[in-house]
Amino acid sequence: MNIMKEKQSVWYVLLIASAAGMAGFLYGFDTAVISGAIGFLQELYNLSPAMEGFIISSVMVGGVVGVGLSGYLSDRFGRKKILMLSGILFAVSALWSALAMSVTSLILARVLGGLGIGFASALSVTYIAECAPPAIRGRLASMYQLFTIIGISATFYINLAVANSGSYGWGVETGWRWMLGYGVVPGVLFFIMLIFIPESPRYLVKKQKHTEAFHTLEKINNTRTAELELEAIQTSLRSESSTSVRELLKPGLRKAMAVGIFLALFNQVIGMNAVTYYGPTIFRLVGFENNTEFLATSLIGTVQVIFTVVAILLIDKAGRKRLMGVGSSLMAIFMVLIGSVFYFDVGNGIWALLFIMGFTAAFCISMGPIPWIMIPEIFPNHMRAKAVGIATMFLWGANWAIGQFTPVLINNAGGAFTFWMFAVINVICFVFVMTIVPETKNKSLEEIETIWEPAKKAYRFEK
Repeated sequence: MNIMKEKQSVWYVLLIASAAGMAGFLYGFDTAVISGAIGFLQELYNLSPAMEGFIISSVMVGGVVGVGLSGYLSDRFGRKKILMLSGILFAVSALWSALAMSVTSLILARVLGGLGIGFASALSVTYIAECAPPAIRGRLASMYQLFTIIGISATFYINLAVANSGSYGWGVETGWRWMLGYGVVPGVLFFIMLIFIPESPRYLVKKQKHTEAFHTLEKINNTRTAELELEAIQTSLRSESSTSVRELLKPGLRKAMAVGIFLALFNQVIGMNAVTYYGPTIFRLVGFENNTEFLATSLIGTVQVIFTVVAILLIDKAGRKRLMGVGSSLMAIFMVLIGSVFYFDVGNGIWALLFIMGFTAAFCISMGPIPWIMIPEIFPNHMRAKAVGIATMFLWGANWAIGQFTPVLINNAGGAFTFWMFAVINVICFVFVMTIVPETKNKSLEEIETIWEPAKKAYRFEK
């Protein structure tokens, strides 16, 4: 009977993590689909590099607003309801984008989609972290990144299929609309999946719905563990009554906020999004043509899926800190090699493809999934939603900068300078991870809170 109940708990937790993690698919789809459409849009509207960047980065404008509001809205209405709203906004945005008849209309549609993705990106991993048992929280929270990568990879292949469905002229006039319009499907699917999951137990305790929270915790764990977990959540919330963002400026939490912000920034500025947003453009620069640039970008998506699965298997065993240290050092090396391909004007683009694959693999076992997992982990229950919202605002701001300025950098400074700049950023990331970031592996959310309390020494940073 106990074995049967444990199996039911595992499947229940997987359902929760998969439904919430589906938000990553929306993020991944939008990240990848525009890389296939932007070349056709550039031809159709004769876009400058700056305007090309703005069409791509406009979704981040909505994203910053979305994450900025996510903490307040989810604390008031619940994690689940705001996640469901994000699915609706994304589906409407995809349909609007496909029917857009001007650059302005397309940009407005992407801003609306960004609003939905902003809600989802801030709340999805927060929700999973608040529901997951500590021993497998890293793997479950990785579901967001796994779905992101699956969304990116699947969309690369969708772009390839659409590009091969007609002539180049058809792609300029119609093909890009099909690329963007397919986003209706994941938006609707996300909304439907959320119907079958509960509200976050920690949110329910905050709203004094203790019985409902206990039933959810009991389904996730066992009765005794649920009782202990409920008591720990109640104690945590009682000890910290204020939820003002000024709390994050106090000693202890101030350091947690700094770590959260830097993890969010490094998730974006180390170079992966430059490859994702402009993959076909980059591969055309090194010699790929006749839609082989779409095939090369699709191979990158496949590498992302494989190594994200590797990360999920490793993260609760090897630990967050070690994987980020190894990954950032490897990414720095591969960025130097990619820049060298441009600097020495290597005639064979296969080298660029191999080096970008290596960089992608390193990213996917480290700075890809782990910041999304750790940012919700490091904040106390009463401040988690607001703190994650603030950190994710920085993430989306950095995302906007990469989307906006990468084509300008490549056009004006060249590929070598651009990728060597990313190599330097990865070195800085390595130093930051190894000196400041704590290890949170196998600790409950309530235990992690004590890391930031200056007076307590029970949980020390693992170097």
